[in-house]
Amino acid sequence: MDIRLLEGAKEDLRNGWFFYERQTTGLGDRFLNAIEADVRLLPAYAGIHLQVDGFHRILIKRFPFALYYLIEETSIDIYAILDCRRDPSWIRERLVLVSPPE
Repeated sequence: MDIRLLEGAKEDLRNGWFFYERQTTGLGDRFLNAIEADVRLLPAYAGIHLQVDGFHRILIKRFPFALYYLIEETSIDIYAILDCRRDPSWIRERLVLVSPPE
């Protein structure tokens, strides 16, 4: 099954990388590696994660971020990778913006 990182999620990754890289050189790369490790496991575990606001949610290990995805017929689509420290209403609004049409 293909894993597709949609544009909103790509932007989230860039923002997260810049945030952590400004804290300490190399921390941005560790952030990306942590997310990549969880994404590599998606084909085996897709669908078992808690559903939040219509998406499956994976809590990223070692960083306070969550990955939001949906399972499609031929792919797993990653819609957002968001900082869990944000206001929950901001997270909900962000997920509404990236929700696929029904």
